[in-house]
Amino acid sequence: MDHHHAELDLPDGFDVVRWPHARPLPEEEIVRFFQARKLPHSRWSNGPNDTYSLHTHPYRKTLFCVRGGITFTLPDLGESVELGPGDRLILLPGVRHGAVVGPEGVTCIEAGE
Repeated sequence: MDHHHAELDLPDGFDVVRWPHARPLPEEEIVRFFQARKLPHSRWSNGPNDTYSLHTHPYRKTLFCVRGGITFTLPDLGESVELGPGDRLILLPGVRHGAVVGPEGVTCIEAGE
C-alpha cells in the first residue's frame, strides 16, 4: 500500500495518515491491510451529518475512510481531524472521541486490536 505518513503535529493518543494520491484508495487494499495483520475488520456507513457522541474504546482503533468524510473530535487533546477518502486514523485505548459525518455521508472500514 503506497500510503505515506503526513507529518502532522498531533498530541499523543492518535495519529493520522493522509492518502496523498488523487486516485482513490481501493477498498480491497484496505481489507488486505487488515488481513495482513490478522485483524477482524468491519465496514460501516452513515448518512450525512450523523453524529457520534463522546466515547472511548478499551482497544487501539484503526479506521480508514473509504468514501465521503467524517470529522473526529478529541476534546481532551484539544483537537479535531477531518478524514477524507483513503485517510487512516489510529486512536489509542481510552482516548475520548466523537464524530460528525460530512455532508456526503461516510463509509469506513475499521478494526480494534
